[in-house]
Amino acid sequence: MPSESKSFGEFDLIQRFFKTGADQMRSNSDQAIVLGIGDDCALLKPIPGEEIAITSDMLVEGRHFFTDADPGLLARKALAVNLSDLAAMGAKPLGFTLAIALPKVDIAWLEAFSKGIFAIADQYSCPLIGGDTTAGPLTISITAFGSAPSGKAIRRSGAKAGDDIWVSGTVGDARLTLAALRHEINLSTIELKEIEHRMHAPVPRIDLGIKLRSIASAALDVSDGLLGDLKHILNQSQVGAEVFLDQLPKSVSLQKQSEAIQNQFAASGGDDYEICFTALAAHRDAIDAISKELHLPITRIGRITANTGATETLQLLNNGDLLSDNQTAALLKSFDHFAK
Repeated sequence: MPSESKSFGEFDLIQRFFKTGADQMRSNSDQAIVLGIGDDCALLKPIPGEEIAITSDMLVEGRHFFTDADPGLLARKALAVNLSDLAAMGAKPLGFTLAIALPKVDIAWLEAFSKGIFAIADQYSCPLIGGDTTAGPLTISITAFGSAPSGKAIRRSGAKAGDDIWVSGTVGDARLTLAALRHEINLSTIELKEIEHRMHAPVPRIDLGIKLRSIASAALDVSDGLLGDLKHILNQSQVGAEVFLDQLPKSVSLQKQSEAIQNQFAASGGDDYEICFTALAAHRDAIDAISKELHLPITRIGRITANTGATETLQLLNNGDLLSDNQTAALLKSFDHFAK
């Protein structure tokens, strides 16, 4: 294998691990992709009556994933976090580009990585249509493209006073997994196996996002922490919110921890990639029906309030008691890529 690695150039790498799989996928995709890998640019043909949604995410070794991360799971997560952005806007995936920097050509690593990325790409009908490779610290950058009917994409700016606040699935398990891997919390091997997929293999809620197009007034995906991300909706919609801390949906594994850890991880743990959205109270029955249809818990966790102009627009209540400003501030510390 070492001699084979030395003989590999950039175009050999692209041809062997990415172009063949991409061509096979694109032949089975819809006609939105006119031209994929092989030219200076890919070509997308806009679907009549629809708008193109575009998102980019970057994963950096040592910052977003451990050095010994499984390449297949890493590939899955790299695309999943982009698909999660599309889901939050109610967009259907069309295709994606991949730019990857590699410290060396490792055949076994690349085989596992390419297998993982094509597996999830096929699962969500999102073919690889272009990208780039270079030498450097391991960095994975993906740009994903999706489409939604014109005027139906769900933005962050539509929340109104009186709307309910909802979140899909459960929150906090990715942070609990990270704490266990960092030896901050002791979990048994069995307990860790029950939750580690939430960190390594998040599930983009594409079907939910599409079904929320005519229901949600605002939405986003939970990547940096539920409450911190919710504040983006509040800021862009110019509203406030009351969130019921005791109503945040937590897994059985997280509920075994202390109340303080439960609240911190669920409120601001991050890496959950669930959908947080707002909707009129009149849509509660419709949301419950979607939850049953998708076999996905969707929990009402608060309500949107009018912005009174106060410094803090988000109030937290726990079992009916209003948390102090200091308690609230501690739970609003979401992930920051540039924090020291």
